[in-house]
Amino acid sequence: MPKDPLVAVLAVAVLSLLFAPATAEIRDLKIIADERPMILFEKFGFTHTGHVTISVSSVSVTSSLARADPSRLGFFLLSEENLVQVLLEFQQNPNLCVLDSSYIFLLFTFQNLSPPPNTSYSNSYPVTAPNEYSLFFANCAPKSQVNMEVRTEIYNIDAGGVRDYLSAGRTQLPTIYFLFSLAYFAFFCLWIYVCVTNKLSVHRIHLLMAVLLLMKALNLICAAEDKHYVKVTGTPHGWDVLFYLFQSIRVLLLFMVIVLIGTGWSFLKPFLQEREKKVLMIVIPLQVLANVASIVIGETGPFIRDWITWNQLFLLVDIVCCCAIIFPIVWSIRSLRETSKTDGKAARNLAKLTLFRQFYIVVIGYLYFTRIVVFALRTIAAYKYQWVSNAAEEVASLAFYIVMFYMFKPAEKNEYLALDDEEEEAAEMALKSEEFEL
Repeated sequence: MPKDPLVAVLAVAVLSLLFAPATAEIRDLKIIADERPMILFEKFGFTHTGHVTISVSSVSVTSSLARADPSRLGFFLLSEENLVQVLLEFQQNPNLCVLDSSYIFLLFTFQNLSPPPNTSYSNSYPVTAPNEYSLFFANCAPKSQVNMEVRTEIYNIDAGGVRDYLSAGRTQLPTIYFLFSLAYFAFFCLWIYVCVTNKLSVHRIHLLMAVLLLMKALNLICAAEDKHYVKVTGTPHGWDVLFYLFQSIRVLLLFMVIVLIGTGWSFLKPFLQEREKKVLMIVIPLQVLANVASIVIGETGPFIRDWITWNQLFLLVDIVCCCAIIFPIVWSIRSLRETSKTDGKAARNLAKLTLFRQFYIVVIGYLYFTRIVVFALRTIAAYKYQWVSNAAEEVASLAFYIVMFYMFKPAEKNEYLALDDEEEEAAEMALKSEEFEL
């Protein structure tokens, strides 16, 4: 192979572990002048009725050395369990071509191609050993580049004899997303009722929160339709466009709502301070960039050259945004502590400080669960139970929305706007303590 094969396999192995595709859609791909020793196409959980259909056409191989041996280029399946065995083989024989490994499920090599000029091949392969496999292309020909058009169809056949293009661990996703969309639509109707019945206490932030709920509900219903059509036909039929549209708006609104609540905008003050505006100016463009990265990751796959870069960019931007939205909450807590020393309204400030401190803890808990715990679940769960991580993420998100909306609901006696002056002495003592230091 043109490069250290162990390094190449390690790279695609790590990529395979990090890559968690929601679907195995029918894909039509074009590979142009690609010299990579291994290319990961898909990762899919098979039942005992799994099938892989691969069609390649317009195949050409160019090499700066002698004519490339067609038996040194081909497609194969590899399970994560056998990946370790392949790595051990490479340690023992660094010059080994992965196509010669006894631990792979070889599909075909370029020896099977039809003769020029119409160099092509198409075949369907049954997968009778249930497991999660990754579909790879290997190029063991030294200093060679490959051009080809590839069409992949990966699916299981359910009990009714119908093809299911969703991985064995994700076939439940359409139902999960649909049920959660109903929950958010009900939540949206309840929120509108609360706002109408307390219209004297409604602020602009409450209207923005209503839009957030609507976008979340629409995002989930589009996700359900997207996964449903992929499940039964292999293609999303345009629902992926609506899904990414509402997801982009929803994520942007979520971060804006958290930042604006953290600043006390429209509750405590009708305007934003300069530093708070800067946070929004940072978060909004970064979220736009994160949404672009998310679309590239979701609509392409690890077969593109810069797929790892897009993943790293998405993770970096997401971390920066998660850190940025915490600052306004901390600033508000410090501002309330300073104000409480001079305005003589200890009870009201104590109630606000308590609420902000609780909101701070809720936001930290939400970010920790959805970024770390969900990732851990996705990594350690068996391939048949990959849907659990998606369900856990939606449960955590719904719980976060409920708590946040309850804490800052429009109500005359909302703690955010409380004007209670009783127990001033006890409140002053509490404010002097270190209880609200973060």
